Amino acid sequence: MIALGAIAATWLMGRRLERNGWGTRDDASSIAMIAVPAGVVGARLYHVVTDWERFDGRLIDVVKIWKGGLGIWGGIAVGVVVGVWVAKRRGLGVAHTLTAVAPALPLAQAIGRFGNWFNQELFGRPTTLPWGLEIDDKHLPRGYASGTLFHPTFLYESLGCLVLMALLLQIERRGNLRAGRLFLFYTAGYTLLRFFVEGLRIDPAKSAGGLRLNQWTSLVVFAISVLVLIVDQRRAASRAESVTKEPANVPQDLPAQPE
Repeated sequence: MIALGAIAATWLMGRRLERNGWGTRDDASSIAMIAVPAGVVGARLYHVVTDWERFDGRLIDVVKIWKGGLGIWGGIAVGVVVGVWVAKRRGLGVAHTLTAVAPALPLAQAIGRFGNWFNQELFGRPTTLPWGLEIDDKHLPRGYASGTLFHPTFLYESLGCLVLMALLLQIERRGNLRAGRLFLFYTAGYTLLRFFVEGLRIDPAKSAGGLRLNQWTSLVVFAISVLVLIVDQRRAASRAESVTKEPANVPQDLPAQPE
């Protein structure tokens, strides 16, 4: 599912690069060929670092990604950094590349999240809602009776990512954004979504102050994204105001012309 998500995201990014004259579909494919594997490595490293007690003394388990354990934060961070590096090497503008990939990332996440359904993992607390998820006894957490229904948090996040993708495309159409700013709307939107979805999950996770680690990470990234957008908007407004107030360069007191 992660691979299918990456293919869909590469397709969308390539279309956006070509439509705006920022690059080609080959550029998008070249970026994905390196950035996606790097993102998987980053996602695994994030999981290992934040859950080190599960790997202490069993280092061979670090490479067993087929048994689960990928952290989205590490994946996005490393994948984006490596993707930007590849884009620069190919002569693409960094800001334009970030703008092109902004709606493609939630598309990839929306598809990739269904891997949690196949693995019967990362679901939420029990629910009596009609769309509750039934887990087989092999994957049922301790303390829950057979047949208990759980919140399908993977589905909530998947649908939320599709909505986020649509919103980003709409924001881009209606707003006169500077290049690269759409990516900040993505990070702000996704972290807001993830904060609430994470609050429903019951899988073991580090926590502090009543919030899970990923919720704290969401709050930090959301705050930084919004702060940068606000500062950038105010600077743009200030520059526009200074240009408006600047007196016109019209010569005064011209000498009278002879008749």
